[in-house]
This record gives sequence, C-alpha cells and structure tokens, in this order.
Amino acid sequence: MPLPTQPLARPLDALNFFLADVRDGLGPYLAIYLLAVQNWNEASIGLVMSIAAAAGILAQTPAGALIDRSTAKRVLIVAAAVVVTVASVLLPWLDSFALVAATQALAAAAGAIFAPAVAALTLGIVGPRAFARRTGRNEAFNHAGNAVAATLAGAFAYGFGPGVVFWLMAAMALASILATLSIPAAAIDDEVARGLGDDPAPGAHHGRPSGFRVLLSCRPLLIFAGATVLFHFANAAMLPLVGQKLALVNKNLGTTLMSVCIVAAQLVMVPVAALVGHKADVWGRKPIFAVALGVLALRGALYPWSDDPYWLVGVQLLDGVGAGIYGALFPLVVADLTYGTGHFNISQGAIATAAGVGAALSTGFAGLIVVSAGYSAAFLALAAIAASALLLFLMLMPETRDRGTTAPPATSAVRTSSVA
Repeated sequence: MPLPTQPLARPLDALNFFLADVRDGLGPYLAIYLLAVQNWNEASIGLVMSIAAAAGILAQTPAGALIDRSTAKRVLIVAAAVVVTVASVLLPWLDSFALVAATQALAAAAGAIFAPAVAALTLGIVGPRAFARRTGRNEAFNHAGNAVAATLAGAFAYGFGPGVVFWLMAAMALASILATLSIPAAAIDDEVARGLGDDPAPGAHHGRPSGFRVLLSCRPLLIFAGATVLFHFANAAMLPLVGQKLALVNKNLGTTLMSVCIVAAQLVMVPVAALVGHKADVWGRKPIFAVALGVLALRGALYPWSDDPYWLVGVQLLDGVGAGIYGALFPLVVADLTYGTGHFNISQGAIATAAGVGAALSTGFAGLIVVSAGYSAAFLALAAIAASALLLFLMLMPETRDRGTTAPPATSAVRTSSVA
C-alpha cells in the first residue's frame, strides 16, 4: 500500500531548504574568493568556472539515466552532497589553478545529481497531477534556503572573512543529508518517478519505457532545450560579474555585498516560484517562461547604468523573477513532454546538459569581453542574447500544459491539498 503523502510534505520542504546551499557548490562566491583572496584576474576566474561547468555538462545526462534506473535515489543525493561539500571545503588549502579547477569540476559533476533527483523524488511521491504545485513549493523552499544561507554567509564573512562560506556549506550539507534520510524509501514509486503511470503506488508496474528515439523526435523538447541554452548563456555570467564589480569597489565587503545581492533575489524567488506552482496549470507554461526571458534581457540592459552598489543590488532583484520562474517551470515542461515515456529524468539531464553548455560558454565569453571592452559591454551583450532567445521562443515553442500531466481541476485540487 502506498504511504500517505501528507506526512512527507515537511521532509520534502526541509530537503529543498537545506540542499539550496549545496546544490550549486560555491557558485558566485567562487569568483569573489578567487578575486579578493587569491588575486586572480577575471579571465582566469571565468576559465576555471567554465571548466567546472563543463564537468557538470558531462555528468548531467548520465546522472539523469542513473536516477531513472535507480531505486536508491536518497543514497545518490546523500553521496553527491558529501562530494560537493568536501571538494568545496578543500579550496582554502589550494593555491594552484589546476587543483582549484579539479576540485570545482568534481563538485560540479556531483552536483548534477541534485535537481533531477529531487524532481524524481517529488514525482514519485505525489504523482503528475499534483506535480506542478508541489514543484512550486519545492522551489520556494529552495530559494528560502538560499536566502537564509546567503544572509548567514554575509553576516559571518563581515567578521570572519570570505572563507566562512565553506563551513556554512558543510553545515547545510549535513542538514540536507538528515532531511533526505527522513523520507522513507517505500514512499517513492520509482516507476512514476521516471515518468510512467499516473498515481504513486510503490511496487506496482505501470508499463515499459519507450525507446529513446521518441525524445529525439519530439520537436518541442528540442526547442525547449535550445531555449535553455540561450537562457543560461545570457544568465550565468551576470551575477559573478556583479560580484566582481562589488569586490573591486571594496574587497573587504565584496562577499557581504554579494550575499546582499543573493538574498534580495532569493526573497523575490520565493513568492515567484510559489505563484508559478499555483498558476502554471491555469495560465500555461509558454507565457510564463516568456516573462522569464524578457526580464533577463531587461536585467542585463540595466546593470551598465551605474556602478553604485545600491543600484546593482536593486537590479539584481530582477534575477528573482527570471530564476524563480525557470526553476519552477523547467521540470513541469519536461514532465509534460516526456509523460508516459519513462525517460523523465534522463530528459531532465539532457536538457540540463544543454543549459550547462550555455552556462559554461557564458562565463568564459563574458570574462573575455570584460578584459577587452569592460563590464558594461559584457552586460549588454548578454542582454542581447536574452532578447534574441525571447523572440525565437515566442515564434517556435508550443504550449505544453495539456500534454497529459494536468488533471481535471477538481481532481488536481484534491490531490494538491493532500500533499502540499
């Protein structure tokens, strides 16, 4: 018999909250640390971040395939959390480019597990009919966790220096491991978690996975993958560039000001993600994702207007809209397009690979522009890419809302009330 899902809402909330500071590794703090403490130049920072992103790219699709096949998804999350944390905590003792690049590449490869594994856990527990609202709640707790972690990092870094972020990550990793283990393995229907069947029923057989050709022949899936490439190409370098500008103004406050930027954006992401979860089945996926692309273009165009820290932090609030929408909508669109195939997680991994390509190219591309033409030119180039992505998405991408995962309103309401 399937376990009741109501008691599992809190463990899922805790998992998303505490995993927030672990799933992206050091993220923008890496650029701050290397610039302010190790005195690296912008091109070297962009290169090491690109190497790490490339390692994540190579790991994404295999990670998704592993999650589809695995019946030990909790173990995968725990192992990845340990690897990411150890690789990051070692950084203060490393002073060569090769060693820093190697540890960050390892962390990025392990981090490829988190997003598809959490989405799989969620789908395997609540089923596709409640997936939209539960995913919105997942993202809201994830962004709340990021906001709290960034606040603590900023406060402690002011008194103890940039290295405090390493120990904060270790504490969050331990809490995320405990939250993961609090979810009973029997509560997860592994076949529903990979995109087979309608209702979670551990032990039941819901059908056989389709051939992989069905994914390659799905034109909307390929278009969405292209949109993610352009979204991340335009987005990935923006926050690190802002952090570098803040650090150049005041090296002692660089980490603290970066934390303010992250907290401001994360506080916006919490209600945005929750709103997407509540309204994606009503408004549709396409118009919501179009807003994310439009806001990203606007954000890149506004950064060059001023170097004032208050302005930069204010513009960074727009990241809360774009990233909040993307994080909540990404698994929903993939679930729509892979419903019944049994390849939900490998599809997430493959599209995340496309996103990783965009992110890896973004940081290196932006770093080179900064060195040759300055920060303003880099921001405007990224904004132009986001605007182009918006136009292509509006012209080519169909609506995916009614492709099988959306239940009739009454049924969906009943399921959602029991799991959210």
